[in-house]
Order: sequence, then C-alpha cells, then structure tokens
Amino acid sequence: MAEPDLIFRTLTAADAAEHPDLWRGWCEALLRGFHESRTDDERQRLWLESTRADDIVMTGAWPSATSVGSGTLPVATFASWTGGGLNVGGERQVPLHMITDVTVSPTHRRQGLLRRLMTDDLRSAAGRGLALAGLTATEGSIYGRFGFGPATRLRTVEVDVTGRFSLRPFDDDGTLELVEPAEAWDALTSVFARHCAGTRGALPWPGFYEPMLTARYDFETGSANKKARVVLHLDADGAPDGFALYEHAGDQDGRATLDVKGLVALTDAGYLRLWQFLADVDLTERVRFRRSREVEPLEWALVEPRVVRTTGAYDLLWLRVLDVVAALEARPWYGDGTVVLGVEDSLGLTDGRWRVSVSDARADVAPTDEPAEVRLSAETLGALYLGGIDVATLTAAGRVAGEDGALERWSAMADGGPAPYCTTGF
Repeated sequence: MAEPDLIFRTLTAADAAEHPDLWRGWCEALLRGFHESRTDDERQRLWLESTRADDIVMTGAWPSATSVGSGTLPVATFASWTGGGLNVGGERQVPLHMITDVTVSPTHRRQGLLRRLMTDDLRSAAGRGLALAGLTATEGSIYGRFGFGPATRLRTVEVDVTGRFSLRPFDDDGTLELVEPAEAWDALTSVFARHCAGTRGALPWPGFYEPMLTARYDFETGSANKKARVVLHLDADGAPDGFALYEHAGDQDGRATLDVKGLVALTDAGYLRLWQFLADVDLTERVRFRRSREVEPLEWALVEPRVVRTTGAYDLLWLRVLDVVAALEARPWYGDGTVVLGVEDSLGLTDGRWRVSVSDARADVAPTDEPAEVRLSAETLGALYLGGIDVATLTAAGRVAGEDGALERWSAMADGGPAPYCTTGF
C-alpha cells in the first residue's frame, strides 16, 4: 500500500493559538520520537515560552489523511533558530544556526524525509547569510552525511571525595554563598555570559535553560525540581564569578552520591574552591560530573589524581560550515602560510576550492580555480573548525589528504589555541 501524501507545515509561537491541535501534536510527536512521556499543560506553557524567547521555527510533515486517529501528530519533526554567538576562539563570536528536535517516525523511515527537512533548512540558513550551523546528536552516525562534524567533546567523571580527596595549596580571596535556584538566575546568566565571551567553543543558553536552572521545572519528572541547589563563588568585591549547580542523589550503587549539573568559574582559584565545596558536602562519598573538560584541571590540582575516574567520553556540539569564506575568516589562525583547500560537500553548500592565506592570526579566504593542495569533506571541516581535533589525527584517519608539504602548512596554520569547551546542550 502506498504511503499517504504528506503536508509540510512550519509553526512558530505565534501560531500556537491559531493551530493549537497542530502545535500540541508536533510536541507529542517529538516526545514520542525520543521515548518521553506525553506532555501536560505546564510543559506546553514552558515550551511555548522558550519557543517565543528564541524565535524557534518548528517544521513538521503531517499525513494528508489517516485511516484511524486525528492526524494531528506529524510523522517528522524539525526545529531551528538563530542562537547567540558561538565563541570560535580569541573571544570572536559568530551567530550559530541551531538545529534540534529532529525525529522521523518508524513508519516513514528511508523515504528522504530527514534529507528534505535538513537540506531545505540549511539552504535557508545559508541564504540568510549565516556561516555556521550546529546541533547535538543522539546518534553519531546520522549527521555526517549532512556535513556536520563533532567539534567538541566532554567527559563524564566520578570523583572520590572521601579521605583520599585533597587539593594542593591554592590562594583564593573569594567567598562562597548558597543561594536558592529561583534567586540565582541573574548571577548565573552574568557569569555564564562572561564564560562564553572568553571560552572557545562556548555557546549561550537557549531559552529553556531558565525554568530548568531556576528549578521551576524538571523536564524528566514533569514537575518543579525540589532537589536542585546552587552555590555561588564571589570575588573579593562580592561579585559572582563562579557557580555550581548540584543535586544529592542519595545512595547510588552503594555510595552516597552528589551529581553536578553545572560548574563554571571565571578564575582558576574559584574553580578549585567550588570543587572543594562539593567534596565537603556532608554525607557524600562520590561526586559525578557529566560535562568535564577532556583535560580536567582538577586532576592536576589533587595530591592523589586517581580519585578522578573517567566513566565516559562523548561528543556534544556538531558543526557544519555554511559559508567557507565567512567561517574561516572569523576564527583565529596560528601560523602564516597559504593553502588551496578543496572541500567536498554532497549538499553543494561549500563544495569547491578555496585559497586560504593566513597572516598575523587572520585568514583571507577566496574561491579559486587552482588545484586543491589539501582535500577534505564538509563533515571533516566542521570537526576541525574549533580545533578540537588536529589535522594530523584526521590525516591518519584517512579523512584529510594533501600534496607533499601542504598538509604540514595546513596543520601549522590551523592547529593551535585552547581546546574548545562547550556545555550547552540543545
């Protein structure tokens, strides 16, 4: 039997009142796709609030007719918006086209739905002059074919905070203050904005972070979060310059466990002071932190570094270059030189050859007909963009190819700077 025709629609927050059934149906289809519980009125209200705050466009594919049921749930969902500036290095921030809520019903797989939604959306973003697109992926094998590469990575760590936990001496002229989550929002946003301005790979929080971080709503339980706690680090003048968001999880696998939901500090001393606080929380034997850096400063500040144990490693932010000239000219560079870069892009957005000339940490990029000296895919360019992986590693993996001497020049130009660190999921 042939599949019914599909009707593609877009919805914004302004459409919620005019098309409430389609709006709620889109949300229910998304939750169904990620195996989450059905929505309720409070979640719908918060969903609408964050959709309006970020000016999100929600796209769906609805069946034109159904044999059973109302037909208000689409068989595919897709959402995107222009988010705050991504720090691409050297305090340079670039607007990011952000993509999320991508689902396709099992009844409509392998029919080109995702390709249509993704291609149309990326071409629209490129047409509006955006240089970069980003997403976070639940599966690592899906988005490479659309030109996205994993650009930042994180670790999950467990820290033994029993008697083995001891920090080397450090000086801190700040103080700590416990604050109720509902009262901490202004301090959190102030600190995080400064963190984003100075951290390569950092990305501002989308709108849905506000109810989550103020404990107004827990998206896992569907109610207010009554376990969330916030500790602020204040500088010598009493201004917030760091925070930790945490919950005590009680007994987990036979150990009293505290879960860190967020940890940001603008100074090294503040970072260590917050870790000392977490280790000192009563009735706690283990602290778990899911968004640790790949190289964690805490390990090197401990007398016994083996109290930190890595329990997982994963990618977070995936990037896709939409405009080679704008994207490469926006980021910092680390060695002078010139390379003709060949990019292969199955969607045609960045396919071509580009002359990249670097001088004084900045690149001049222009299309060219010259033969490519270094060749890579759009996916690999996205992975390389923030410097989270180096040219030599991807060359060894067979993902970068080049002429004699050109790879070395490209590496000298592109590799360098601090490792990117992004904790913003969406």
